[in-house]
Amino acid sequence: MELSSLAPVRSPALLIDVGQVERNIAATLELLGSAERWRPHLKTAKLAWTMRKLRGAGVAQAKCATPLELETACGAGFDDVLLAYPAAGPAVALTRALAVDHPTVRISALVESENMVPAWQGGTVGLFVDVNPGMDRTGIPADSNRILSVIRAIERAGLEWRGLHYYDGHAAGAAVHAGYDELLRVADGLRREGCPPQEIVTAGTPAFAAATGYRTLMEAGYLHRLSPGTVVYCDVRSLEQLPAGRGYGAAALVLSRVVSHPAPTRITCDAGHKTVSADAGDPTCAVLGHPDWTPRHPSEEHLPIDLPAGTTLPARGTPLLLVPLHVCPTVNNFDQAVLMAGDALQEVERVTARGRHPPLDGSSALWNRARTA
Repeated sequence: MELSSLAPVRSPALLIDVGQVERNIAATLELLGSAERWRPHLKTAKLAWTMRKLRGAGVAQAKCATPLELETACGAGFDDVLLAYPAAGPAVALTRALAVDHPTVRISALVESENMVPAWQGGTVGLFVDVNPGMDRTGIPADSNRILSVIRAIERAGLEWRGLHYYDGHAAGAAVHAGYDELLRVADGLRREGCPPQEIVTAGTPAFAAATGYRTLMEAGYLHRLSPGTVVYCDVRSLEQLPAGRGYGAAALVLSRVVSHPAPTRITCDAGHKTVSADAGDPTCAVLGHPDWTPRHPSEEHLPIDLPAGTTLPARGTPLLLVPLHVCPTVNNFDQAVLMAGDALQEVERVTARGRHPPLDGSSALWNRARTA
């Protein structure tokens, strides 16, 4: 990407390399062997444009973390979307309303206990049981009896039990396969009780490389789908985790510009943590084309970068391209993204699923007063 072509673009800005998105999707489908095996997590994609790219590549099912992502996915043409987050309070009613608004989409949600089931009764949303893979973040232990009691509650409520969800974001290598061996024992136990899972969903991007080599669940007759999402754009961390030589590359870049020379070997650019997410630690990003430049701890709007001694400091206003350490929340920092086809500015797209729905229902008098204030 020629930096001169970016002269009209105000910084900081989110750039999406259209060709690299297509290559990342193709690489993932090649590793999986079929679009049927991929349930991508849309927390990364965020843009309806990117979701339509996935759908155009034959991926009919997805998962997401927020009702706004769910709504965007339904509008982008997915046939089957799982809200892979434990909905509670008004989020349940919102999800049920989205299912009514999109009757042709197979919408599912997660539960981890019997007492979560009644909130879904009387609707069309199907339910997955969320299984704790050892992260201790959400989910029920991988115990057939415990899971069976939740399934029975789903059946008593007249709802459809659709499968097991197991997000092993902490695992890699042999630990991934060990977790799936345990899942296989659970699934077989449920099958003996007459309720085999329709689907087993595992593997975000960290576990993806190891998960592609595990075929035992499929050989046992289960539909085993993987759900990496970061792969559509990639970032510093995921490019270290994904198989080399497959065509993966950074498709989401942050355009920044040098704004200060605070020290002889330091520059500062306009990409603080309100631009490039700092949730994954320092450095928050890498400077494309400059592996020996070291970004330091950001403040809200400033990113200091240390250069090797003797380096001529780039002039103020010089554009830099940054590769985020964690792309998912970085995309969520932007209202719009600039699509790039090679060096050409193609168009500006809204980051459609950024943020969340309004905190109050549109029919609320309080919400109507807030809109007119």
